[in-house]
Amino acid sequence: MARTSSRARSFWDDAVVYQLYVRSFADSDGDGVGDLGGVIERLDHIAGLGADAVWLNPCYPSPQADHGYDIADYRGINPEYGDLGTFDRLVAEAHARGLRVLMDLVPNHCSERHPWFTAALAAGPGSPERARFLFRDGRGDEPPNNWQSVFGGPAWTRVTEPDGTPGQWYLHLFAREQPDFDWRHPEVAAEFEDVLRFWFDRGVDGFRIDVCHGLVKDAALRDWEGGGYNAHSWNQPEVHEVFRRWRALAAGYGPERDLLLVGEVWVPDPADLDRYLRPDELHQAFSFDLLVQPWEAGALRGAVERAVARTAAHGAPAAWTLANHDVHRTVTRYGIVAPEPAPPSNDAFAALMRPRGEVDVALGERRARAALLLLLALPGSVFLYQGEELGLPEVLDLPDDARQDPVFHRTGGREKGRDGCRVPLPWSPDAPAFGFSAGEPWLPQPEWFDRYAADVQEKDDTSTLHLYRRAIRTRRERGLGEPGPVEWLETGNDAVLAFRRGALVCVVNTGTAVFTPPAEWGEIVLGSGDPGAVPGDSAVWLVAAGA
Repeated sequence: MARTSSRARSFWDDAVVYQLYVRSFADSDGDGVGDLGGVIERLDHIAGLGADAVWLNPCYPSPQADHGYDIADYRGINPEYGDLGTFDRLVAEAHARGLRVLMDLVPNHCSERHPWFTAALAAGPGSPERARFLFRDGRGDEPPNNWQSVFGGPAWTRVTEPDGTPGQWYLHLFAREQPDFDWRHPEVAAEFEDVLRFWFDRGVDGFRIDVCHGLVKDAALRDWEGGGYNAHSWNQPEVHEVFRRWRALAAGYGPERDLLLVGEVWVPDPADLDRYLRPDELHQAFSFDLLVQPWEAGALRGAVERAVARTAAHGAPAAWTLANHDVHRTVTRYGIVAPEPAPPSNDAFAALMRPRGEVDVALGERRARAALLLLLALPGSVFLYQGEELGLPEVLDLPDDARQDPVFHRTGGREKGRDGCRVPLPWSPDAPAFGFSAGEPWLPQPEWFDRYAADVQEKDDTSTLHLYRRAIRTRRERGLGEPGPVEWLETGNDAVLAFRRGALVCVVNTGTAVFTPPAEWGEIVLGSGDPGAVPGDSAVWLVAAGA
């Protein structure tokens, strides 16, 4: 497919990135917790899919209050997962297989056990140590403002001062164990630039950046009276200077390193993403707009059009995804047949990420397989969450006493949270813990996981695992991820979308009736369902003869 940009090629222009939730991928030492040794042992699974890179969810030392997103040391490895030597071996083994390695950077907040925060508690009000965080006096016995935590409850926690008296409050937009940094403090900026260099110097190929839109807060910490999305705590103009410095830092390693900065940016208006994608800021930001759309042709097309327009405006390749560690699995989201109202939430996007209702798993599986062909036909890079290649549904019925997500606990169980997409993967149907571990998994696996095990799917040529492999291989052969236009085709059916990418046509049928593509679109080379047709809730790729 012809390229339309004069910019030098980067690996993320069309990469397939496999997201690793390390804790749940594979356990090498039998303690029931996934680790870097397990990742090394299973790298061939990822390479065999055809992936170009792996993204490791946080594997730094952490008390695990939010399973790694509460970091106590940004320059180490959680002992449950290994050590720096194990990490270096993982990078070497991944690179030997042609896999780049991305890490997860969490700059908005740290752990309450981070040395900076423990020093701040000990130092007291007005100290330089507290200035690195957002400590403020309260309004009497009330917090400094009315901001709410994404995980439920107030965004402020009051501390006991060194003399034993009730004292100041500190801001945490997530769990109380995750104090927010004050990004207006120069020591915070300098610290994270040093952290970036530490890992780049160890051979890391880039970072997924957590909560990009949240680093800088309203300078006066004013109350927010608007409800829903708090525009005083997110998306402040000053945040962009942070990413300009980081972009320059990455560029300083030279073009031979090709280092990626991809942002997690949740904003109400997708157009707000534009500022993060200016040529001197992030290389990419996730196109969550597609992830939150219903299974409707018009809605899906609209999300694609908006993201493609953004790429045309800024030259930043889209970063597509339909799943990650924070959202219900694709099979379950697309399988909801009787939606239920979402409970009240401090997270403006919770209802979209984790919808509720009766689920038809078979329907969700068909739609998820079709959505894969949509996703992989689009220009840009694609991020695939572990277990999606097995077609795993969300585990919705975890016992309450097994749940560990702070979202569940801080909302008193009103929101079930994210544990259901983090259940350890099934590798073999007959092995203990389905081949994940010789010990008891940190989250229980349901009995029905056996039929989704990788070993089972290896023996079935029609399995979701084999579909992923064929689709990723065809994507590369046809250059589908490379820059180029998305040419929309008329279908005469509002439930069917179709577009051309080079010589290939992608057709997605979100309706119930069989769709017959025009003969000039070509022959089917890959389908998500029955061969030779485009029934409802399926997708196909077609190529004209000789193309």
